[in-house]
Amino acid sequence: MFMKRGRWTLTQKGEYIFNELAWRSFFQAVILVRGPYWTYSHASNQERYKMHDLMHDLAKDVANEFANAEELIQQNLPGNDVRHLHISRDYQLNKISQLLGGTMYIRTLLTPPSSYKDLMKSKLMPSRALSIRCGDTSIVHMLTRTTHLRYLDLSGSMIVSLPNSICMLYNLLSLRLNGCSLLQYLREGMRTMRKLCHIYLLECDRLERMPPKLSVLHNLRTLTTFVVGTEDGCGIEELEDLRHIGNRLELYNLREVKCGSKANLHEKHNLNELLLYWDHCRYKYYKSTIGEATNHEQVLESLLPHDKLKILEVHSYGGLTISEWMRNPQMFRCLRELIMSGCPWCKDLPIVWLSSSLEHLSLRRMKSLTTLCKNIDVEGEADNTSLQIFLKLKRMELIDLPELDRWAENSAGEILSSMTFPRLEKLEIENCDKLASLPKLPVLTYLNLSGREGNNSTGALISMPLGSLPSLIHLQISYVLVDVVMPPDGEESQSQRPLDTLRYLELAGDDVFITIFNKSKLQLGLRDCLVSVEEFAINSCPNIVRWPVEELRYFPRLRSLYIWGCSKLDGILPLLPKFPASLEEISIYNNTSLVALPSNLGDLTKLRRLSVWCCDALKALPDGMDGLTSLEHLGIEDCPGIEKFPQGLLQRLPALKNLNIWGCPDLQRRCREGGEYFDLIASIPHKYIPAPAQSQKRKWFLPSCGGGSQGN
Repeated sequence: MFMKRGRWTLTQKGEYIFNELAWRSFFQAVILVRGPYWTYSHASNQERYKMHDLMHDLAKDVANEFANAEELIQQNLPGNDVRHLHISRDYQLNKISQLLGGTMYIRTLLTPPSSYKDLMKSKLMPSRALSIRCGDTSIVHMLTRTTHLRYLDLSGSMIVSLPNSICMLYNLLSLRLNGCSLLQYLREGMRTMRKLCHIYLLECDRLERMPPKLSVLHNLRTLTTFVVGTEDGCGIEELEDLRHIGNRLELYNLREVKCGSKANLHEKHNLNELLLYWDHCRYKYYKSTIGEATNHEQVLESLLPHDKLKILEVHSYGGLTISEWMRNPQMFRCLRELIMSGCPWCKDLPIVWLSSSLEHLSLRRMKSLTTLCKNIDVEGEADNTSLQIFLKLKRMELIDLPELDRWAENSAGEILSSMTFPRLEKLEIENCDKLASLPKLPVLTYLNLSGREGNNSTGALISMPLGSLPSLIHLQISYVLVDVVMPPDGEESQSQRPLDTLRYLELAGDDVFITIFNKSKLQLGLRDCLVSVEEFAINSCPNIVRWPVEELRYFPRLRSLYIWGCSKLDGILPLLPKFPASLEEISIYNNTSLVALPSNLGDLTKLRRLSVWCCDALKALPDGMDGLTSLEHLGIEDCPGIEKFPQGLLQRLPALKNLNIWGCPDLQRRCREGGEYFDLIASIPHKYIPAPAQSQKRKWFLPSCGGGSQGN
């Protein structure tokens, strides 16, 4: 389709207009609150824009005919001239339709998720654009009367298939079905919708096949998902003539492909993101066999893309080696993100470690991978200089790689011991049992080292030199044994003060707590690394039977303490524990043997949040809570043994704003209407105390650290 001036396509014209407006400061960038990833592009640094606030205010003043839906309803304004309508709340639709009177056809209608039934009853029918989340396809049948519809967004709808009538929308340009998790079929007649430019199918995980003969839709610029089928007209060759498709393309069911060269991916220069799945959907793990390796390798070789991809993902690939085009570093000169998962036999990775663009690397479920970087030959290794690799990498996940035992090796197979990741900020290593060392990570702020529960004795002892982690803020160690290595005397420099930036520490597993708080390690200088910690979590450590009094002395700045799932902690001590006076939050969760809390909790005058959850053996709150004058949130949930508050406690908590009580039947009765505490808690602004009969046992893996709920 061409415009009258210059024979531009609509996409080209739109890009030109957008660039002109952006140049004139018409837009401003916005920060996205992360929701379902199909609500925007998967790219981690995707930019979004809206009309600049100043431009918006100017447009309102000039037009003098602008009102939001709430203003129309409250002021009972006439709506005869309304053509573009965005309704944000369900109740507004019926009221707005009454105000519009005879305006049966508007141009644009954007509605809230659950309003499709009200739309069916109203007379509103957009003629150009509709966005609605529906539970059936009846609304689509109605749309066949608006043959000029250009934009249809049914994202998130609970539909299994589209009706045949959708094929009558001959003028439709954009069809969005993102997040339609039940969708299985698209209509075969969609090949008649020759004006279609964009088809969005992100997170349609039950989609079984594509409509036949999609290749005739020559105007397609976006086709996010293509499920390869075996029927005539449903194969990967349908992509051959779709030369203009761009942005993101997810190819599924590649195990049915014999040769992918007809897809002509190398000619699709508008593609930024290419995702290759040998599975039928994202959440299925196709278990390939060695016998299928040759076919998988041939298919991957034939799916050669252009050399300016920004994101590449390979899932459930059953080949033994990577393709030749993946061995060419020039193929990845623009690549920002590489993800490989479920590739059980593959022993190699694409040549990306010298990439000047790669920012995110994720490797999962690759049981044959032993080395991250192979065939590296450098002269500096002989001079004891550290080799810098992954020069721009910021995030890396290494998960379920049981044979990975080295970071890099030279062409002779010799391990290169001194490696530096100069820009890496976040590193997650999970279930990599043979990996025993860490490289130098000068700007790393987040480190998660995890193994399988109960697997401490089988995994390697990971050496963690603190001098190589000068910027670390967040450290999690779960079910792995770590050997904390302090810098040798005289080698610690001002720029490498070990862990002086550490703010969050979480320890989980049978022996992890004991290993970290080894007296010899503390004497070597580990205690100096704990001085700056503000949040400390102890999770699933059955060896802890007492309050960690001695260990907490090393945390003078501690603000939050979480003790979760320590099944043998009973709280019985001959001496009362001395908690850090700086504490502002304590969360005690699922400690099934806990029978008592410290009676001197009242000494914590800065404590603002206290949460006690799922402690069945706990029978009472301590009497010494009177001094909690700063306490704002008190949560007691699933502790049926707690029947009452200490005498006079509620009168001595002047700052209390949130009170949550759940799963404590006797205490709930005392707090509800007619109970002895009802008048005492009346002034607390936010309360959630359901009737005991409504309480049901709730379990969470980890407790929430968010604000309290409201209730009556």
